[in-house]
Amino acid sequence: MYTRSSPYTTTARSLINPPTFIEYSELRFLIVDAPSSNSLPLYIKEFERWNVTDVVRCCEATYPTEPLTEKAIQVHDFVFADGEAPPGPFVDAWLQLIEVRFQSAAPTAAEDQAKDALPCIAIHCVAGLGRAPVLVAIALIEQGMPALDAVAYIRERRRGAINKKQLRYIETYKPRTKSSCIIC
Repeated sequence: MYTRSSPYTTTARSLINPPTFIEYSELRFLIVDAPSSNSLPLYIKEFERWNVTDVVRCCEATYPTEPLTEKAIQVHDFVFADGEAPPGPFVDAWLQLIEVRFQSAAPTAAEDQAKDALPCIAIHCVAGLGRAPVLVAIALIEQGMPALDAVAYIRERRRGAINKKQLRYIETYKPRTKSSCIIC
């Protein structure tokens, strides 16, 4: 006889594809696949768990934004073609969001913030394997991580992330923020 419950599952529903947490320096990202209207409550629970302040959508909307805005989570639409590199204006907007969100949240020596209280940006495309990881890789590069190390760091945590065309883009990506010169 077919039963819906299994002795091996817990009573709480969980996401089919677990989120991938990426942390580097003061940056915190949660890469997920695209929620649907039905699965959004499960994603919201995960977002609350990771202190998500912003959700970046890199694909067409698959859910309403109201449940997120009711939880004080801002939604940003940076929709670009699947399998492609992000357009320049989206990269600029992405870097601006990162600067606003993380610069003000960087703990000082006087403040002893709990790690859980630090903000996190959730980002998704359809499967969380292409567009979203590319933007996270750009953020890591801007923070000083070498391009191929950024890709490896993400791929260690999210198998199958970043296709060949996107990898070529990341390899040739030039940081837009000023970095300190180690030779000067």
